[in-house]
Amino acid sequence: MNRILIFLFFTFLCLHIKAQDIHWSQFNDNQLFQNPGNTGHFDGDYRFIGNYRDQWRSVTVPFSTISGSVDAKWKNLGYGLLFFHDVAGDGKFRTLETQFNVSNLFQITSDSMNLLRLGVNFGLNHRQITWSNLYFDNQYNGYVFDPSAPTFENYQSDKKTNFSIGLGAVYEWRKNDRFSVISGFSAFNLNQPNQGFYTSEIKRDVRYNVFSKGIFKINREWDIIPSTQISFQGVYREQILGASAKYYLNPKATEYCALYGGLWFRNKDAAYISLGIDYKQLFVGLSYDINVSKLVPASNLRGGFEIAIRYIIHAFKPKKIIHRVCPDFI
Repeated sequence: MNRILIFLFFTFLCLHIKAQDIHWSQFNDNQLFQNPGNTGHFDGDYRFIGNYRDQWRSVTVPFSTISGSVDAKWKNLGYGLLFFHDVAGDGKFRTLETQFNVSNLFQITSDSMNLLRLGVNFGLNHRQITWSNLYFDNQYNGYVFDPSAPTFENYQSDKKTNFSIGLGAVYEWRKNDRFSVISGFSAFNLNQPNQGFYTSEIKRDVRYNVFSKGIFKINREWDIIPSTQISFQGVYREQILGASAKYYLNPKATEYCALYGGLWFRNKDAAYISLGIDYKQLFVGLSYDINVSKLVPASNLRGGFEIAIRYIIHAFKPKKIIHRVCPDFI
């Protein structure tokens, strides 16, 4: 009986909740999804980021999300592409989105300690559902649930494609690589496209995101990196607070390598741990959510696994050779 109730609960969520964007536990490691102002904000020439999330495997059909992005910069201009693919629940509710981001860097003070990045986001969103995989309340006759009974649902289509636009701003106070504070605000889906599969219009709510992150040097080997993020989208609220400790394995060596370990809490939903490693231009991060919401009786505390990979390329720049011209009178 509990399994049936859980199944109906997730079916209800897929059909009646207003369309809501995906979310990540490692929000600091998916910068373009967080804020278009983050585009081009890195030390290097090209940045590649990949993310994968798997959740609710212990409760129902797993919800899985994969994301990838690449961004670059030219002078003060940053530009990049982001895509993500999300599949949720028994109805294989599929979301595929491609986003183009562009940002511009403004130097507020002449000492380069105060920086402002403004960004814009253009997205193309496609959503699709497999109706034949879902069951409806009309198939319950008051005594038994009959999956072969007609649903009498009058949906308009099984797919929808929309265009969206977003804006973002990121402010950074930076003393050096190991002492800085970064904060940002962004708003996505400003045009509120229609996401409804039925004849009635269901607008995709605007998603607001506020984040703040600090990097503070403790000593030669250790940094502390506290951060927080708050997201609002319609009735949905998400607040994440936590910190990571960063340990430099060889602070004096030429080959940069560091380890990360963090503890985080998502309000009324989950606590999670994160681990990561930097090696030269490569970063790999892992996290695991421990569910603490009202779904604990079904989830057995098990939430979601997530992995983030980042690689930065420093383009080869040939050494400039100065040719001296021999005077013709010698």
